[in-house]
Amino acid sequence: MKKIETKNAPVALGPYSQAIKVGDFLFTSGQIGLKVDGEFAGSSIEEQTKQAMENLKAILEVKNLTFEDVIKTTIFLADMNDFAKVNEIYGSYFGEHKPARSTFAVNALPKNALVEIELIAKI
Repeated sequence: MKKIETKNAPVALGPYSQAIKVGDFLFTSGQIGLKVDGEFAGSSIEEQTKQAMENLKAILEVKNLTFEDVIKTTIFLADMNDFAKVNEIYGSYFGEHKPARSTFAVNALPKNALVEIELIAKI
């Protein structure tokens, strides 16, 4: 097991890693719409979703991976009414590649984020 970190994504908010490599798999922690400086990219679901995806992209790049290498994602939404907006942005990062995915509405997210996204990629 190897800890994966990048300065191109925000540091973990607690006692966990940005990602862990286990065998041929990379498991990311959930990413919210924080920029590297720890501030939200904006207050809208669109801004926060795009930043969460950019954070995941930065973590993938540590191991020379892209969204094409992703096999499973999980999305947590503070409001299920944002599902369509998140789908549009999320889909723009994956194109024709369609990894398995689960989406959940949750009561609250860290720092009152609107969205959190985690993924598993094959190395």
